[in-house]
Amino acid sequence: MKFIKILALLLVTTLFTNAAHADKPTMAVLDFRNNTNAGWWGSSVGRELGGMLTNELASGKKFRMIERQKLASVLGEQDLAASGRVSGGQAAKMGKMVGAQYLVTATVSSFESNVNSTGGGISFKGVSLGGKSKKAYIAVDLRVVDSTTGEIVDTRTVEARSGGLGMSIGLSRGGFGGALANEKKTPAGKAIRAVIAEISGYLECSMVTKGKCLKKYEAKERKRREGLSKGIDLD
Repeated sequence: MKFIKILALLLVTTLFTNAAHADKPTMAVLDFRNNTNAGWWGSSVGRELGGMLTNELASGKKFRMIERQKLASVLGEQDLAASGRVSGGQAAKMGKMVGAQYLVTATVSSFESNVNSTGGGISFKGVSLGGKSKKAYIAVDLRVVDSTTGEIVDTRTVEARSGGLGMSIGLSRGGFGGALANEKKTPAGKAIRAVIAEISGYLECSMVTKGKCLKKYEAKERKRREGLSKGIDLD
């Protein structure tokens, strides 16, 4: 009798777990691409940023994320490197191959940094400077493709800044490694972590939570568009 009760409990737990997973969209993140002259970008950075965003989204528990190793083994490095250039139909095919309902591509479209001389002395990128006011700005163009239809279901430019007092938004859940390890405490590194956290928050809102949180991101988008006419001022 006790065994039957335990078996029944396990069955109910499994059913609830499967139901919870069924409610979560399945997503895969391809390698980031770069359209800037950012000095921190290297051959492996796109893959590292894709991994950082995957970890961030997995930690939020709003999506079921496809393992990056599975993605790499199925698509191959050549396909991953072309992630930002694929058409909707190609992205849909990739998504089906790895079992992802949605495929996310991301391109770093803008990066600017500045260190103001304000007295004192610091070292930035190997150059000795007098000052402590360090700033950086980064923008990432997102595209989400539905693998069942090939339709682009969401596009958004997400941006973040870092300043002398730290990031403009919250810390990401993951850390740096690999080619980005040296950027951990630089303005660029702070801006990168900030934009990864912002991307994750936006995708959770736009694709799962929806409702009132969308107003916050719409307001940010209006502000971003207004700022385009004025340029990015880091001073």
